[in-house]
Amino acid sequence: MNIGIIGAGTVGGTLGRAWARRGHQILYGARDPSEGRVRELREKLGADAKVGTVAGAAAFGEVILLATPWSGTEQALRSAGNLSGKIVLDATNPLKADLSGLALGHTTSGGEQVAAWAAGAKVVKIFNTTGFGNMENPKYGETAATMFYCGDDEAAKATGARLAADLGFEPVDAGPLAQARTLEPLALLWISLAYFQKQGPNIAFKLLRR
Repeated sequence: MNIGIIGAGTVGGTLGRAWARRGHQILYGARDPSEGRVRELREKLGADAKVGTVAGAAAFGEVILLATPWSGTEQALRSAGNLSGKIVLDATNPLKADLSGLALGHTTSGGEQVAAWAAGAKVVKIFNTTGFGNMENPKYGETAATMFYCGDDEAAKATGARLAADLGFEPVDAGPLAQARTLEPLALLWISLAYFQKQGPNIAFKLLRR
């Protein structure tokens, strides 16, 4: 599958490398492909992925992963161009700059705002509730960490679930895109436990069934 990744940070970098190892074709879109962090990513990827513009990655991808800081998300989507009909996997969280809370929530969500900015796109909120270390390795012994996702398009959600399962997660459908209002606070809980409560990033959520 051709995957365009908008965002060259730890989440985008980790997911792109992991998918490339599983045979997917990756093109990163960066605001400035010559910027130092982007060059470093290109060196790490080698032949596994290419780096270009945001618009180029959006055009390339059958699926687009959005992995930008919240403050840059609207501009990144504007740079991507027309995304109507595209599957957009939204891994962003509308975090305040100091990580003390969410800038949006309760009556709307970052996922719903992304859908408004990317008019006509099939937005799936996914890969936002855990850290990049768990994206690299979601297994805890024989147990797979849960990856919750939500969206309004069933086929798009199924694609997101397959890509999560490719990495070793147990994907769990949390419902329509409005459920991003619950998944984004769940991300904040993970951040709080991992960093403010000093449990470290090697923790993950698991849905248990009796």
